[in-house]
Amino acid sequence: MDPDQDRDAARVIDTFFRDSRLVSIPARQSKRLHVLREVRERCFAEDRDYPEKEVNMRLALVHPDVAALRRYLVDANLMSRSNGVYRRMM
Repeated sequence: MDPDQDRDAARVIDTFFRDSRLVSIPARQSKRLHVLREVRERCFAEDRDYPEKEVNMRLALVHPDVAALRRYLVDANLMSRSNGVYRRMM
């Protein structure tokens, strides 16, 4: 990322996170992508398989709408899903 993108990402993250919790999921896709990358880094730092139950537990620590976060992470190609097992991508 270039410095301008880094600043934009930091600004978005500061706006949508309070005390390590996601206040709301951004409606705008560009902002949501910054937030999803941050969620992935906070919740799924290790490159390994995550069963859906563990994914739900980890995401619940960040935001109550775990189903939306799971779907957005997969749709953004930040996580893959196969037979209820998730894995980091990129």
